Amino acid sequence: MDNSAIDSSLTEQLKKLQQKYAVMGQDLSSYLDGLLYADYLTYWDYIHLDTLLSLQNPKTKFADEKVFIVYHQITELYFNLILWELEQISEKEALTEKFFLERIDRVIRYFQLLENSFAVMVDGMEKDQFLKFRMSLLPASGFQSAQYRLIEICCTDMINLVSLASREAFQEYSDLEQQVENLYWRSGATELASGKKTLTLQQFEEKYLKVFKETGLRYRSKNIRKLYSQHFPNSEAVKDRLRQLDQLANVLWPMAHLKSAARYLKLDPNDIKATGGTNWQKYLPPRFQRIQFFPELWLPHETEEWGKAGVLNALQS
Repeated sequence: MDNSAIDSSLTEQLKKLQQKYAVMGQDLSSYLDGLLYADYLTYWDYIHLDTLLSLQNPKTKFADEKVFIVYHQITELYFNLILWELEQISEKEALTEKFFLERIDRVIRYFQLLENSFAVMVDGMEKDQFLKFRMSLLPASGFQSAQYRLIEICCTDMINLVSLASREAFQEYSDLEQQVENLYWRSGATELASGKKTLTLQQFEEKYLKVFKETGLRYRSKNIRKLYSQHFPNSEAVKDRLRQLDQLANVLWPMAHLKSAARYLKLDPNDIKATGGTNWQKYLPPRFQRIQFFPELWLPHETEEWGKAGVLNALQS
């Protein structure tokens, strides 16, 4: 490229920049001065590396607690990416199948990475260390992951997240307040004997229940299931991706947790209670909850056997 072409290109860019800042009532020359004086950007500053590495604060002296903390932080970052993709789909004007599939593929990829990464927990910590340092974490629990609950709400209608025992009593557009009161996961942190909410559940609801209700209202007409049925009900490609997503989020991911719980908390003849008093034996197995984001995509026998084989395998391994 000769000098005249470079000059022409730069002149055109300067004109565009001048127009941009004129709309803002700003002087382009001042912004160019700022570029001259600004320091070069570094990798560590851009990703706030020092801050990131300062966020691990173990409560005990056990070395493997750091593994536990970092893994959960990584998980929450992936959840954040999943929510970001779901938000882009829901807010997209003139939603196309191409855009929908590209973003769902990203969500699938994130869930695959999460499901495959669970060996960091299952095989990457000493059991004796875990059973000791976990007692310092009470009543905190991975049950309190609000981002995962938001993923569920963004993916499907609230009725599909109601506990199996109560689901038939509600219509799809039943009162949202009643549906939220019967969400399946709430029983996972309720004392079996007394029926009382654990402190874990009380804390979780106090902080996030309002957010869940607001998100449920906002996504009532634009969750992934709604957008699929409105725009791509006959697309086999979309159906295939949504089945993959359903399996990953509602079978493989819970079973990864189940395998971890079975590894660290199963102690015959008595099972060790999970942190926060969560009832992992009843809460984690997918076949007990039968949560499906897209129930219309599954045959009756597939729903009946939802996650059954995987649960048996997880408990035996």
